[in-house]
Amino acid sequence: MNVYDWDNTIYRGDSTFGLVLYCYAKRPKSLLSLPRTLFCGLLYGLHLMPKLTFKQNLFHMFTLIPDMEDVVDEFTASHLDHVKQWYKDQQQEDDLVISASPYFLIASFAQKCGIRAVMASPVDIHTGKYNGLNCHGREKVRRFREVYPEETVQEFYSDSYSDTPMALLAEQAWIVKGDERKPWKK
Repeated sequence: MNVYDWDNTIYRGDSTFGLVLYCYAKRPKSLLSLPRTLFCGLLYGLHLMPKLTFKQNLFHMFTLIPDMEDVVDEFTASHLDHVKQWYKDQQQEDDLVISASPYFLIASFAQKCGIRAVMASPVDIHTGKYNGLNCHGREKVRRFREVYPEETVQEFYSDSYSDTPMALLAEQAWIVKGDERKPWKK
């Protein structure tokens, strides 16, 4: 099994940030959440608010979008060109994507790309609230082992060394910068 991070790894850019901007453009009512987001962003930037709290406040905008499922489907369909060609060229049936982005977003992309296995952050598509921990760092390993207790990770790909716990599980790990992949320095 090969395991991949999503944002800036398989996907060119940050899909969550892209979705937020898409919501602002396509559902202008979501702009009403902008003052809240900016204030919470300032608190987060000053280290006065935890990342998870900031993200929930950012995702509060979902409460202003009654057709959020349709928005996600439109966004993912219109952004499939962000999936990097090198990934398409090596994609396998048993690939797993594990991401800190919201599950509903990554699952929508994965379904359209033919990726069957996804683990991501449990965020309610209607409220923006987390129903569990952010799927990041060691949490990725915990979730992976919960579902695949004996599975061997042949290769792991990520753009961030914050994924080192997951990289240590792999026989071979790769750090991704743009389209370039280099062996992970363990």
